[in-house]
Amino acid sequence: MIARAVAQDAGEILTVQRAAYVTEAQLYGDPFIPPLVESVEQVRKAIESAVVLKAIVGGRIVGAVRGQPAGTTCLVGRLVVAPDAQGSGIGTALLEALHEQVAEATAFDLFTGHLSEGNLRLYRRMGYKETSRERMDDHLTLVHMRRG
Repeated sequence: MIARAVAQDAGEILTVQRAAYVTEAQLYGDPFIPPLVESVEQVRKAIESAVVLKAIVGGRIVGAVRGQPAGTTCLVGRLVVAPDAQGSGIGTALLEALHEQVAEATAFDLFTGHLSEGNLRLYRRMGYKETSRERMDDHLTLVHMRRG
């Protein structure tokens, strides 16, 4: 089930987020990537100021995604799925639900790391096209993508 997150979900969403991003941190050799150092309060503020959706399976939050409308564009961020639930369509369902929830958006923008092949495959399958690359340092290039 996909539903809108509420402030009380912040702790559980942060737990899923941290579990999901550990592999990204290892991939890029950086334990201090923003999703891993974000606080519960920051997640709560995101829930209150953006469209944050959660995926629930068996009474447990197993995934989440954020959408921040900005004019006719929606900035997509923090698409996360618990490691034990990955590969079961939850990320796809969350993105589809976000596209429906922010129906007024004519474009959806996101970014991911260049080594994150699973993410890139998912986004391409969902209709996102690469728009640019941004080299952050020797280990990380951000791939910016848009669906619109």
